[in-house]
Amino acid sequence: MSCATKSFGVIGLGVWGQTHLITYSSSPFADLVCVCDKNEELLESRQQEYSVPHATTDYTELLSRADIDAVSVVTPDFLHREVAVAACEAGKHVLIEKPMATTVADAQVIADAAKANGVTLMVDFHNRWNPAMYAIKSAIEAGEVGEPQMMTLRLNDTIYVPTGMLSWGGASTVIWFLGSHSIDLVRWLFDDEVTRVYSVSRSRVLAERGINTPDFFHTICELKGGGVAHIENCWIMSDAMPTVFDFKAEFVGSEGTMFADVSSHRMVQEFSSSELQPFSSTPGSAYLDVVAATDVQGKPGGFAVESILHFVDCIVNDKQPIVDPDDGVNNTRVLVAIHESAASGQPVDVAY
Repeated sequence: MSCATKSFGVIGLGVWGQTHLITYSSSPFADLVCVCDKNEELLESRQQEYSVPHATTDYTELLSRADIDAVSVVTPDFLHREVAVAACEAGKHVLIEKPMATTVADAQVIADAAKANGVTLMVDFHNRWNPAMYAIKSAIEAGEVGEPQMMTLRLNDTIYVPTGMLSWGGASTVIWFLGSHSIDLVRWLFDDEVTRVYSVSRSRVLAERGINTPDFFHTICELKGGGVAHIENCWIMSDAMPTVFDFKAEFVGSEGTMFADVSSHRMVQEFSSSELQPFSSTPGSAYLDVVAATDVQGKPGGFAVESILHFVDCIVNDKQPIVDPDDGVNNTRVLVAIHESAASGQPVDVAY
């Protein structure tokens, strides 16, 4: 990195917005100038906690500031288009949380706005910085497992996520929330596009709680080069789980097989009658986070932080992110097809 700095703003200060605040406020190359959220109490709290000079409930006010070079858009997924397009038109570089958008049209409009205004646009698919997933990617590229054949990926959440952590869980789906990560990993690891999907979902557990969103999806993805991936995404796992998520993968090549366990790694375990689990009040046991968002000697780290730091590096040093707008658009294409397949009960070809 150079010694230059750039100025950043964050729009959306909820659970994941705080990860952006932690990263920008700790980077010597990022100057966190302004934050924005409609929740005035949360806005005031975050501004004070991270010593941010300016705060507003109006994102257009943040975007009108001449002293901001780039912004993070960390609003709920279905609200990305308006904010992201406005940011591009204001000449701001944009880091947008996954998924890029919840319709292909919206995703394409965002990508077109970035291109038309000459700004950098990156979707925060942070699992590309996940050490376990990167190890699999490196082995594939080195030819250690031969030709990619199939993959099984499980990325699930406990029921706390749609019922407590997210105030807007019922307005989204676990496919938008977790499937976006899953599909990006499939596209990235296979270095290929998904051409056809078949998905099955059910809506029972959350519906009984008055939350109108599917409990889970099981999805088969066929890739252009012949590879096949099976993805499991749910967000109704028990809150008694030692982590808020369950993340496992198996990758099979023609000459080798790889396994990854990101959630129940058991590197650090804690047992107590006190509150332990992240995002939960259930006491018991916990597998502590050692790879995603960590704090060692007061320094933030982990792959969730590294992806944001990559964006900072790209803006400060005029580089192209490893995740480009096409990754965001094509990810949304597959996610839309998954929803269509689950609704129709039939396989769906992904439209490119």
